[in-house]
Amino acid sequence: MAFTVQYETLVKGEWRPVVRYDTAHRVVHKDILDLKGREKKVLLGISDLREALLLADEDIKTNWRQYKDRFLRGR
Repeated sequence: MAFTVQYETLVKGEWRPVVRYDTAHRVVHKDILDLKGREKKVLLGISDLREALLLADEDIKTNWRQYKDRFLRGR
């Protein structure tokens, strides 16, 4: 099983990724992106993919405003 959960926001008419959880490279991790396209990779240390998927979904539902504000401020 593999997954990607991504939050995007509209910036000047273009959808831009803000935060993404995925299993690329066979490791569960979170990428936090900025306006310049840079990524900060955070390894989650979770081996249960169902648990990681639930965490990703809940985190984005709960914290999307903070992620958006940080993204738009360029942090």
